[in-house]
Amino acid sequence: MRNVYLTLLALLTTVLGISQDPPEKTYSFTLEEAIAFALENNYSAINANRDLLDARKQKWETIADGLPQISGSVSYQNQLKQPVTVIPAEFFGGEPGTYADVIFSQAQSATATATLTQKIFDGSYIVGVQATKTFLSYSANNEEKTDQEVRKSVVEAYGNVLLAEESVAILEKNKAVLDKNLFETNKLYENGLGDEESVEQLQITLSSVESQLKNTIRLENITRQMLNLVMGIAIDAPTKLEEDLDNLVTTQIDFTLMETDFNLANNVDYKLAMNLTEQRYYEWKLARSKALPTLSTFVNYGSSAYSNDFSFFKGDQEWFDSSILGVSLDIPLFSSGKRSASTARAKIAMEKSKTQLSEAEESIRLQLEKAKSDYILSIEEYETAKQNLGLAERIENKNQIKYKEGIASSFDLRQAQTQLYDAQQGYLQSMVEVINRKTELEVIINEPNSNLK
Repeated sequence: MRNVYLTLLALLTTVLGISQDPPEKTYSFTLEEAIAFALENNYSAINANRDLLDARKQKWETIADGLPQISGSVSYQNQLKQPVTVIPAEFFGGEPGTYADVIFSQAQSATATATLTQKIFDGSYIVGVQATKTFLSYSANNEEKTDQEVRKSVVEAYGNVLLAEESVAILEKNKAVLDKNLFETNKLYENGLGDEESVEQLQITLSSVESQLKNTIRLENITRQMLNLVMGIAIDAPTKLEEDLDNLVTTQIDFTLMETDFNLANNVDYKLAMNLTEQRYYEWKLARSKALPTLSTFVNYGSSAYSNDFSFFKGDQEWFDSSILGVSLDIPLFSSGKRSASTARAKIAMEKSKTQLSEAEESIRLQLEKAKSDYILSIEEYETAKQNLGLAERIENKNQIKYKEGIASSFDLRQAQTQLYDAQQGYLQSMVEVINRKTELEVIINEPNSNLK
């Protein structure tokens, strides 16, 4: 009976999910999937998109400032102590030379007014509307720049995780080989067929590899957390990478990229520099517009009521309507040279921005040549590291055989192993460098239909 009860309880727990924590979501990405995910969820990318939305609202805010504006006001006054005016009594038939106390208004009053205002001409408004296009372009280019930085960060973080994973696997393999070597050498020493120095040499090498392995395991966790942070995921969320470092680097070797026609206008840094130049131009126009007159008009309509008691909501309360139409012309005449100085300073800033734009053009071209050179160098170093790894593996294997046959010393074996370990790390690092250098080159070229968009 007890077994039946326990079986029923287990089934009920399974069906209803009692005492079961919800499974934590596991993320799985290829490199391009990780980039696409980050462009939607990265914290900086999200705020850059918000900045663009804010710029669009600000554009309409600027335009709406010159459209008709309607405002309303309601006021109520209760004269707790009414003012008294003294006038000659003869106005009311009194004796000349005498005066009478007069209160001209009732104690309480209420007024409701609606006013329509409209700018007819304002130079600063016209310039402001023209400048909104540049501001909106800057916000869009800044979002694109942010997306490029996010892409670079994801590529670097993704590559670092793969590097750490491969390093852990290699170090574990190296440790297994050393464990076997140390075990065999120690047995030989215990049986009087080997020397103590060989055991100690292997122990030194093994201790070094074990230390590197522990550190690399910690580093793997940190790099994965950094990748999660860049992608906008909780840093402790489980994340699986679907790419293989060997296959990934193969797809990143593309010599046709070197022959791509470079259009300076596609480069984001150039776009931002151009935006700055345009902004300084409109600031100069704004300073000049301060010397122009401004013309505006308004019309209002209101109604007022007066009473000794608060009777303004009663049907028999009498209200008196009023309306005013007005035009205002403001003409700047003399500013003691302030406006001319402001205009001159704005023009100087505009000329400086033009110089900065020319400098940006040359700097970007130099960055392009350097990025091409770095990309070619990374590919060459990758090929060299690959060859060196093969040589280091053969040398280490030969020394393993010689050591077992007693031809090579433990010191020779340790040298060969250390050389192999350096070659392994150099090979892994060279693959990551190819991936990163290609991304940098793509960012500078920034083709319209590339993944960087």
